[in-house]
Amino acid sequence: MNSTKGYDFLIVGAGLYGAVFAHEAKKRGKTSLVIDKREHIGGNTFCKKIENINVHAYGAHIFHTNDKKIWDYVNEFVPFNRYTNSPVANYKDSLYNLPFNMNTFYQLWNVKTPAEAKKIIEKQSSQYKSKNPKNLEEQALSLVGEDIYHKLIKGYTEKQWGRKATELPAFIIKRLPLRYTFDNNYFNDTYQGIPIGGYNELTGGLLEGIDVQLGVNYYKDKESLEKLAAKTVFTGKIDEYYKYEFGELEYRGLRFEHEVLDLENYQGNAVVNYTEANIPYTRILEHKHFEFGKQKKTVITKEYPLEASTNLEPYYPINDKKNNTTYLKYKKKSENDTVIFGGRLAEYKYYDMHQVISAALAKAKNILDF
Repeated sequence: MNSTKGYDFLIVGAGLYGAVFAHEAKKRGKTSLVIDKREHIGGNTFCKKIENINVHAYGAHIFHTNDKKIWDYVNEFVPFNRYTNSPVANYKDSLYNLPFNMNTFYQLWNVKTPAEAKKIIEKQSSQYKSKNPKNLEEQALSLVGEDIYHKLIKGYTEKQWGRKATELPAFIIKRLPLRYTFDNNYFNDTYQGIPIGGYNELTGGLLEGIDVQLGVNYYKDKESLEKLAAKTVFTGKIDEYYKYEFGELEYRGLRFEHEVLDLENYQGNAVVNYTEANIPYTRILEHKHFEFGKQKKTVITKEYPLEASTNLEPYYPINDKKNNTTYLKYKKKSENDTVIFGGRLAEYKYYDMHQVISAALAKAKNILDF
């Protein structure tokens, strides 16, 4: 490393990727300056304390993984509770368990055995079987049939993507898991939970003893900031970094409406999806249930999907053929750059939290262990 620099690394972004990389660098005796444009650490995992409830400010974050090493790693910083994600779908004021399982089939058709459920699904889907479904609607109908598709998939998906299901590519739904057991556990992963005290405990632990500056616009002071360190780790949008040279990468965004309610329990579950197209939000979160809260009041959040322009926070990369082709141009350019790119935005990849952490650990090992 260049000893004339103040830090070994300038890390742009105080989310999970940047925090893990900074922590791993510190363990190896390296110094980092972590900067973020927001006024808080943690990126989209940030929790805001409202009525003594840890509110997931940027949408639900539920940690789940099959990787014991990653599970043990995060538990070094904060113990995790036993929260299990078991969302409920609301369609025209009727409630259905998710993911699609025997509880769902009972609620739909009053069937009590797997054989009965399979018979209905096979009957409904058989007429749509196609080797080459032209769009998401055809793909979904061929997998699960009419009832599940029209009640629990179509409206939600069209809201989520901002496009008609007939205009969405079939590959978005490669498979739709159907469980013929009475099991409402959304994730199949061995390890699952929420940090006790919220995600700020995790990112705060990762960044303990590391210099952090918040409310910093990297692009405004790029030249002077980069002079502070020998190397830069960048976790923002890769297309923005290269001034949209090959065009903008597309994302879906979200708008959140948080509301404090003067009652102990609003919906009895942390996550309730609203699958009708005419209801503008996709789901309502009730944050206290992530940590089995007993507070006198409750906080709910309605999530409204929208297109993410350059002025809005990007959430979900739209990994269709056009965008992936554009991203590969940026990736190729980045391979000849001295900057280290990582994370959901820099890699244009729909990472879950455990995958972000794994990627950051792998990059840190590759860069620092030589």
